Amino acid sequence: MKVDPNNVTLDLLRKFWCGEEQVAELDDTAMQRVANAAASVDRIVAGGETVYGVNTGFGLLANTRIPDDRLAELQTNLILSHSAGLGEALPRNVTKLMIVLKLLGLGRGHSGVRPVVIEALQTLLEHGAMPVIPSQGSVGASGDLAPLAHLIAALMGYGRIDMGGFIPAADALKKIGLEPLQLAPKEGLALINGTQASTALALDALFFGERVFAAAVAAGSLSVDALKGSSKPFDPRISELRGQPGQIRVAAAIADLLEGSEILTSHVSCSRVQDPYSFRCQPQVMGASLDLLECAARTLTIEAGAVTDNPILFPDEDGAISGGNFHAQPVAFAADMIAMALCEVGSISERRTSVLVDPKMSGLPAFLTQDSGVNSGLMIPQVTAAALVSENKTLAFPASVDSIPTSAGQEDHVSMAPIAGRKAVKIAKNTAGVVAVELMAGAEGIDYHAPLKTSPKLRLIHSAVREHSPHFTADRYWADEMSDLQGAVLANEIGFDVIGLS
Repeated sequence: MKVDPNNVTLDLLRKFWCGEEQVAELDDTAMQRVANAAASVDRIVAGGETVYGVNTGFGLLANTRIPDDRLAELQTNLILSHSAGLGEALPRNVTKLMIVLKLLGLGRGHSGVRPVVIEALQTLLEHGAMPVIPSQGSVGASGDLAPLAHLIAALMGYGRIDMGGFIPAADALKKIGLEPLQLAPKEGLALINGTQASTALALDALFFGERVFAAAVAAGSLSVDALKGSSKPFDPRISELRGQPGQIRVAAAIADLLEGSEILTSHVSCSRVQDPYSFRCQPQVMGASLDLLECAARTLTIEAGAVTDNPILFPDEDGAISGGNFHAQPVAFAADMIAMALCEVGSISERRTSVLVDPKMSGLPAFLTQDSGVNSGLMIPQVTAAALVSENKTLAFPASVDSIPTSAGQEDHVSMAPIAGRKAVKIAKNTAGVVAVELMAGAEGIDYHAPLKTSPKLRLIHSAVREHSPHFTADRYWADEMSDLQGAVLANEIGFDVIGLS
């Protein structure tokens, strides 16, 4: 599809992430901007002006002037020397997002790459040819140097490309009809400067996170009904008096899910005054998490279309300014916000599961099994949820507050944004497991109230859970269905229309 770098939306980015859209092509206006910037570089080189990254060394070597006849060699060496990542390869959809983000940034027309570079990146998307990019090696400043270098090295015929299996990049280029890319002045630096790896990782966490969040709201509502809890805490008047937008939205979502429950109406006059915090404070806790996710989404949407390389060209005046747009601090903060928000989503979910399996708190059979003693029921799934929550707490320490100087002290403050993004993704997946356990417990609790029925909307949630975890009367092997349900949460099969990012 045609994309306009000046009109980037979260929904557009989500479509590339989930595979609904596969190919991105810059629109004609963006391509003209790219051509204008490339022509400006040609004029700068011809005029003999010294410009960082065009005809100088990099980092601490910025004061070293490079002869014109070695400028191509300079760019090639830059990519090869920076292809120094380690660790597992990034997932294909994250790499695809990186390419889309790089196209958007270059398409603003302030980077100086030739149209042929844009066409090469678009060809990778067209053929689903994803460069193999190690996940470790960037500190999120001076751009995501190592990950982006691996991306561009693949276009030059170095490294490997995933085409349904990892093959040498040179062979993959032949398969898709591309000649190895020969870089012109400024192009290497333009291509590896930028926050695209950090932003793609943070978006990966965000998009998983919004699915986990929606499933957690559904699970929490199911648990309220399983507990025979009160719906009064979700009265809109309470949340409106506080005014926090996330709280208002979550309270409305839970009230809507509970609407029409026979279980709820069966105890409308019961003597219980207050439910545990993990039940009645869902709007306050989950709402605060939603507000953090919304804030992160705004930051990442802006970053997706941003010019984040260095130096930045101003083609109208053939000028170039060295700045610091490559510093990924906004992305690092956004990723850490996602991590904290999802950490709390998991924490409060596990507490609701703990209540449901405790007969003193829930009034339900111990560990939600009638023949307890012989059967342990959901005793150990709750332990697993607790383990995941504890792991999340260790992961939630913000990477964005760390900095280790690099490049001989020239790059003396860095963001660690890629680390923040990777941690946030892990927290999202852990939290999906925690929510999966709560969904099992909530569905089981609902079953114990038969013949009374839960609400029509929660019946749909209950049915979705039962597709992965049937009702049980005796112990069985839990791991597979827990994993299946965790996968269903991450695949947006649970709670997909309950609540989402605006």
